[in-house]
Amino acid sequence: MRHWLKTFLFGTSLLFVLLAVGAYQWWTYPLHPHGAVLDLTIEPGTTPRGVAQAVVDSGVSTSADLLFASFRLSGKARGIKAGSYEISNSTTPQTLLSMLVRGEESLKTVTLVEGWNFRQVRQALAKAEQLQADSLSWTEEQIMAKLGRAGQHPEGRFYPDTYTYAKGASDLVVLQRALKSMDKHLAQAWATRETQSILKSADEALILASIVEKETGKAADRPLIAGVFTNRLRIGMLLQTDPSVIYGLGTAFDGNLRRSDLRADTPYNTYTRTGLPPTPIAMPGKAALSAAIHPAATPALYFVAKGDGSSHFSSNLSEHNRAVNRYQRGSGLTESATLPASGQ
Repeated sequence: MRHWLKTFLFGTSLLFVLLAVGAYQWWTYPLHPHGAVLDLTIEPGTTPRGVAQAVVDSGVSTSADLLFASFRLSGKARGIKAGSYEISNSTTPQTLLSMLVRGEESLKTVTLVEGWNFRQVRQALAKAEQLQADSLSWTEEQIMAKLGRAGQHPEGRFYPDTYTYAKGASDLVVLQRALKSMDKHLAQAWATRETQSILKSADEALILASIVEKETGKAADRPLIAGVFTNRLRIGMLLQTDPSVIYGLGTAFDGNLRRSDLRADTPYNTYTRTGLPPTPIAMPGKAALSAAIHPAATPALYFVAKGDGSSHFSSNLSEHNRAVNRYQRGSGLTESATLPASGQ
């Protein structure tokens, strides 16, 4: 009897050890999904058993009951969070549960580029992978109202950067983050302004920064370009910046800026109207914001593109005309400040 009992206890212990080893190996062994990467979506309110079944339904060859049991035994089943996740070839039941509990969702990215206008931003969001285009059919006014900025023009109000988002997220989530980011960067830059700044508000700084962004071919020229426009604003001289005219033309612009376009008066035609245009014309980045608020101290009132990305700066019209003849002869009208206003 004692021999039988010893044998039974030994066998039971051995079986327990084997089961424990097997369970540990299963717990730490990759799940090997059908495919390099599987998408797993956990809806809000899904039970731990439902989560286990969703994992199997996504294409993982394992037992939903075994997964559920492991979730329960871990004591973390109630901490599983809804979201979009990815199961790769290296994902184990252990790392899967950790990922679900921590809410480590699989993220996508979309990049908003410096110098883009709002139309280009909307196009990028509409094409972004697995981003819900909730605002696709909305007007600009409706979008801004939804973002809590009713009546505000959207141009230039979103900070150019790379944004991450969970699969299936709304494009409004990205826009809201970009809007708040621009608010933050603009406020930080504006707080460092000089007391003698010609700019009267942060909004004016944003407008000027957007022009600087569109006019800059070489990064090092940004402060000098800002200096030219600041000098013009100070003496009441026309800004004569082509990008603002082009912006005013909107979708009617065919890629060729004509002299007739410079004479056609619009709120954005800085060849016919003094001062800054009514709104930004693009998204300025951090460097452009800094340049607008801290322009270079320069006597220059003109600049012209040299053809290599940089610009030639001139303090008087005769010097500027010589530079235009040198760098722009035969190139047509393509750069701002190349046509001085009448009488200048």
